[in-house]
Amino acid sequence: MKKKWYDYLWIVSLTYLILGFFNILFAWLGLFCFFIPIFIAAVKGNKAYCNKYCGRGQLLSLVGGRFGLSRKKDMPKWMKSKYFRYGFLIFFFIMFFLMLWNTWLVFSGVKSLGTAVTLLWTFKLPWHWAYHGTLFSDGVAQFAFGFYSVMLTSTILGFLTMILFKPRSWCVYCPMGTMTQLICQAKNAATSQK
Repeated sequence: MKKKWYDYLWIVSLTYLILGFFNILFAWLGLFCFFIPIFIAAVKGNKAYCNKYCGRGQLLSLVGGRFGLSRKKDMPKWMKSKYFRYGFLIFFFIMFFLMLWNTWLVFSGVKSLGTAVTLLWTFKLPWHWAYHGTLFSDGVAQFAFGFYSVMLTSTILGFLTMILFKPRSWCVYCPMGTMTQLICQAKNAATSQK
């Protein structure tokens, strides 16, 4: 089967992680991974982003499938359940809003810039080499540190579940996938009522 341009989006995902390692302000580019799936789900009513365009999913398929770093085992039923997926989505949103709150505190001058990346919402890793000040407010950098933390944490969770289970196991409970699924259900329900 002939490869399409979107079959190489795993390179974009990998490049994003590398760029954020060297300059944290590149973390802002990750917003595309938030807005594009929502836009596709809201406009088209499908999960084309998850199925075709998600670079992280492609990277997990490549590393776990082609390179064989996955045990290729089924996930436990509880990880596939709505309770876990929706619970993880709520937890993810709480962490995301805490990140936004910290960004607001830095923008408003109440808190000073924290130059750390937080892995798994717990472990703070110094990341000071990736930021040397800019023309922008420290709040811009604070958002970048927080957002890169979210993206790196979700990538690590993706790799952990890839190793333990099937390559794209992360996709089962990915907060973006769960959210776009809810948007698609709402859009399709509204369309069928017309």
